[in-house]
Amino acid sequence: MPLPIYTAEQRRRRDSTRWTLVQGVLAPIQFLIFLVSLALVLRYLGSGEGETAANLSVLVKTAALFTIMVTGAIWEKVVFGQWLFARPFFWEDVFSIVVIALHTTYVAMLAFGLGTSTDRMLIALAAYATYVVNAGQFLWKLRMARFQSAPALLAVAA
Repeated sequence: MPLPIYTAEQRRRRDSTRWTLVQGVLAPIQFLIFLVSLALVLRYLGSGEGETAANLSVLVKTAALFTIMVTGAIWEKVVFGQWLFARPFFWEDVFSIVVIALHTTYVAMLAFGLGTSTDRMLIALAAYATYVVNAGQFLWKLRMARFQSAPALLAVAA
């Protein structure tokens, strides 16, 4: 049986902090930004049109990523007592660093005129691929947390 994600006290802190709601709002917003940006990047790569729109969309996606990472670190501090790499979310946080590194690489390439537009867009796609994996990690963890709390809810209801 896997270790529980939250102790009773951590679950109480998770459920009482506003940062849980912030994360719950920001995650789907970031995902919508990702979908729009992905379409714009693929449009540019497929047709050569819309480079400015694609660049702006990746910058907006990167800003959303940094926002959710900062607020997520605050959430982790409130719930687990440390800013990042708490045991239950260690691998999700490790992979998040890869996601941030790729997004930051794109921004640096754009800011300093490094590589071609296609090179930058391919970095954006790599960043987006890692983002999808990372989002999947967090969704899986959310599902596991709900699954682990189900026996406790059933015991209370009985």
